Amino acid sequence: MNTKSSLPSGPVYSTEFGRMCPTCLKAIKSCSCQKDLKTKTLAPTDGIVRIRLETKARKGKGVTVIQGLPLNDTALVELGKKLKQKCGSGGTVKDGLIEVQGDHRSIIIEELTRLGYTVKRAGGS
Repeated sequence: MNTKSSLPSGPVYSTEFGRMCPTCLKAIKSCSCQKDLKTKTLAPTDGIVRIRLETKARKGKGVTVIQGLPLNDTALVELGKKLKQKCGSGGTVKDGLIEVQGDHRSIIIEELTRLGYTVKRAGGS
């Protein structure tokens, strides 16, 4: 059985350079692969943010899902944190979607409209 990983192995921290990039094994400040990730182009959207309630595969518990935000990953995480605080609930940001636990569609629609987004309620009721 082969136990070797396909990722390069090397130091993750150096007292001389600080944190090291796990991909190219260079110091984070001089890493080129991390800069490529930050300048990643966004997926094209139609300019409408859609909000829906999902209960599938969640044992009947509702999760408010927000999609279509024209933001990069960092800004999406910051907005997700702000929305979760506004709703007083937990949640996550993954695959370009913000998920907030519970049915908070009206609060989120109000907040995103205040921030200047065009918001549409998707799905049923």
